[in-house]
Amino acid sequence: MNIGAGMNIGRRLKNIFADKATLILRAMIRQTERKWVVRDFVNELSISIGMASEVVTTLDKLGYLERQKKGALSCTILTNKDKLIQDWANYYNFGLNTIELFYHPGLKLNKVKDFFKQRDMENNYAFTLHTGANFETSYVKTENIYVYINNAVFDKILLDFKQQLGLKQLVHGGNVYLIRPYYKNSVFFGKQKRHGASIVSNLQLYLDLYNYKPRGAEHAEFLKRQLEQKGLTID
Repeated sequence: MNIGAGMNIGRRLKNIFADKATLILRAMIRQTERKWVVRDFVNELSISIGMASEVVTTLDKLGYLERQKKGALSCTILTNKDKLIQDWANYYNFGLNTIELFYHPGLKLNKVKDFFKQRDMENNYAFTLHTGANFETSYVKTENIYVYINNAVFDKILLDFKQQLGLKQLVHGGNVYLIRPYYKNSVFFGKQKRHGASIVSNLQLYLDLYNYKPRGAEHAEFLKRQLEQKGLTID
């Protein structure tokens, strides 16, 4: 591959893995058998027809989907889900999120969960990384708590979160990670409920874990295997 071709692919990946564009990817990954038309993404995901057309065209050029051209019955089907997820995981950078660090000795997960429940914020938070994946796997023992907060309410609840849970804010280290999502439009897509807690989708868990240290890649692959044993997939 020449340098120009490599740069072109890089731009295409950036295009399809941008925040709002990934709403299309997430929807297609969750419904792999569905025959999509561009208007579906516009109507169901509130995405402009221009963006939807561009993302679908790029996915086609990169070989992730098949376009069936049948006039008024033309449609698109995701045909290479596993490669799409793997390429996305390789490209994804958890470090693009903004994180507020806190410390509290022995803080229990249930106390954090109750904080959000008491404030009727079930739709505005979700656990991720080892915290979220452990609801399925119990694989990595850690006292760290990783939680996304919706950008729209992040600043509003930050001080309350710190004061009510008795947290000390830090510049480095800590055991409580309050995450302002880089994917502000799409990070909660497919959010799931486990044991009364809100958790990001298995797809988002996989993305977040894959390049995260320590033990992120290991946990991501274990999560994938665990789901497969149950007849489930990363979506």
